[in-house]
Amino acid sequence: MHSFRRLFLVLTLAAPAAIFAQSTTSSSSSDAQAQQPPAQESGQVSVQARIKQRRLQRRAAAINDTYNHLYEAFSGVSYLRFSPGPSLQRTAFYGWDAGVTRYRSERFGITFDARGFYGIAYTGLNQYNLTRPKISMYNLMAGPSYRFYMVPKVSISGRVLGGVSLSDFSGDTNGIGSANLGIWPDGTTFAAGGSIVGQYNVTPHISMRLSGEDLATGFGSTTQNSFGFTAGFVYRFGKM
Repeated sequence: MHSFRRLFLVLTLAAPAAIFAQSTTSSSSSDAQAQQPPAQESGQVSVQARIKQRRLQRRAAAINDTYNHLYEAFSGVSYLRFSPGPSLQRTAFYGWDAGVTRYRSERFGITFDARGFYGIAYTGLNQYNLTRPKISMYNLMAGPSYRFYMVPKVSISGRVLGGVSLSDFSGDTNGIGSANLGIWPDGTTFAAGGSIVGQYNVTPHISMRLSGEDLATGFGSTTQNSFGFTAGFVYRFGKM
């Protein structure tokens, strides 16, 4: 009888301890499982990272394929709002533009540019009965160019050019001379301009260009500030 009582007492005391130990073990196992990220989620993150890395590699390869050229040759048309004389209204100059840029890196290059402008000077009524003589101007300039934005399809550059400007303001005056009509005298003077150049790449070798420019010239011992733009096509060649 005493043995039965002792056995019952031992079982009574041992049961709560066993239940508590089992509960603690289950709780610890659940916490450990909760702290471990699901294998499926980890795999998804890894796949996304690889896709992103491949996309960046393709983009870098496309940029290198497009801009890793030694030369850019440009040919196009030009437009300029120009003051042909100290008291004359501004006139529209139309013309051609051609240039070559030699790149030292994907971003920095040296540009050589040549332009011809043609227009009409509106002189008003005068004693010579010559109110719309044709005038022309030619610029030769060079300077640095820098691409500050590059993606595979689009680039934006800034450039500063300086050089000389040659004028033919009296060629259509029938020997009267440009000064007698209020037009700047013929001569050679400085030319300097700054521009922002945007390009859309059709292929890695060919792009369309549009640039806006502020051009300064020095005819008649004064300074003419003229705004205009050029547009045309660019061909890239020669690998760095």
